[in-house]
Amino acid sequence: MPFDHNAHYHGLLLRHLPDPCRRALDVGCGTGGFARRLARLGVDVDAVDPAEQAIATARSLTPATAGGGRVRFRRADITQTPLPAGAYDYISCLASIHHVPFATVADLRRALRPGGVLVILGCYREHTLADRLVSLAAVPVNALYRLGTALREAAGRGGQVSPPSVTARPAMTLDQVAEAARVLLPGSTLRRLLLWRYLLVYREPDERGPAPAP
Repeated sequence: MPFDHNAHYHGLLLRHLPDPCRRALDVGCGTGGFARRLARLGVDVDAVDPAEQAIATARSLTPATAGGGRVRFRRADITQTPLPAGAYDYISCLASIHHVPFATVADLRRALRPGGVLVILGCYREHTLADRLVSLAAVPVNALYRLGTALREAAGRGGQVSPPSVTARPAMTLDQVAEAARVLLPGSTLRRLLLWRYLLVYREPDERGPAPAP
């Protein structure tokens, strides 16, 4: 039964939107589900993905203005795409960073404005006993979500589910992600999630600094 693990965490990712948030970059946008959610909040979104079919589908599903913001879909390899420095309030990577060298996050960081936020919903390679125990606990929860999705579809209330895309097995363990993030994204937070994902959040320091004491 179809169940989109990434869409399940959209709400969690949106909690980290900075205020204000006018412009975002969605890396590995797939068929554009998260980009459309951002646009419905009034955010202008640059959405990139290397898969031509995914971009074509995303464009067909997305109106010119998706609720206030505008989405610009582009087929692009983020590792070969120059990003303007300090251009984005928010950058999202949903299950896409393991398809490229993790050091790509350094370029994403440079593209953040002061106070901007980078969120990575990532996949990791299971390596420890804790990894395997969490994976085991996720199996029945995943089955319940799949069942719920099937029941909603049977009742005619199913939402648009993103079709499968080309996937790659993650090479980095959660410990390796944490170690790399300490160097490339100092001050970031890393949290293990239940459904075979982690959440990495980085906020670019605000150059204005703290307000002076009265």
